[in-house]
Amino acid sequence: MLCLRSAKILKKVRTTNNYEFTNLCDKNVNLYLLCNMISFPNAKINIGLNIIEKRSDGFHNIQSVMYPIGLKDALEVIENNENDQKIVFSASGIKIPGDASTNLIVKAYNLISQEHILPKVKVHLHKNIPIGAGLGGGSSDAAFFIKLLQQKFELDITWGEMHHYAKQLGSDCSFFVSNKPAFAEGKGDEFESLQFSLQGHHLVLIYPPIHINTAKAYSGVKPKQPTRSLENDIQQLDINDWKNHVHNDFEDSIFVSFPEIKQIKESLYEKGAIYASMSGSGSSVYGIFKDKPDLKESFQGKFIYEGKF
Repeated sequence: MLCLRSAKILKKVRTTNNYEFTNLCDKNVNLYLLCNMISFPNAKINIGLNIIEKRSDGFHNIQSVMYPIGLKDALEVIENNENDQKIVFSASGIKIPGDASTNLIVKAYNLISQEHILPKVKVHLHKNIPIGAGLGGGSSDAAFFIKLLQQKFELDITWGEMHHYAKQLGSDCSFFVSNKPAFAEGKGDEFESLQFSLQGHHLVLIYPPIHINTAKAYSGVKPKQPTRSLENDIQQLDINDWKNHVHNDFEDSIFVSFPEIKQIKESLYEKGAIYASMSGSGSSVYGIFKDKPDLKESFQGKFIYEGKF
């Protein structure tokens, strides 16, 4: 039976707006540890993204710094005692395209069940992270599901196994297992922890209703070797200098095709951002601010997330 406090929280997060939802998650971040049923998968941003070369397997080798942010989904897992289905998946919030069988959470369950005996489960995902926005929401959901399975059912899955499973589900999925700032290489699935923090800065993230196909985004980029070390720049440069040296290669072609996205980045700088960039292949754009900005009526009609690192 669902923990009473867990049920109340989940009911509330399904009906609240984005700002209230985020505050609610922050206030109840330890709830799932108590009830062992609910987790709050978070998004990430890319700080710099170098597309180096196309691989023989059709993917690209990249370099990027990934940083977790406070924008979150809500994920509930309970045992299924009602029918014989191994996994029953449902969702609320932002509409998730495709059949449930294609969801990374369901794929994660099926993958782990090949090597571990899993109980029948019911999974509910409240989707709050925009889809196809370069924020890694789906990958985060899958990674947090793996961790929640381990916590709830004590499966004795090692930390290394979690990363192994996550890596099979998506290039950036493994990042969310550790969920700490990291330098990504390879096709975006090889990670090295970084010792830097944006604590104290403010984040504004804007997602316009524009869907960018990842394969098409890559087709518009000419891979090249970077002339500077992104890893060193992020850790050694003052954040005020990032604007001049830290770049997302996707912006060069995406901004030509979608000038509205370029305008969002420029507007964030006009609002006082010390660094602004598109995340991943877009279309979300974020700004890092020293102080909380006054957005007033800015960015109407777009998804807006504001938070403090």
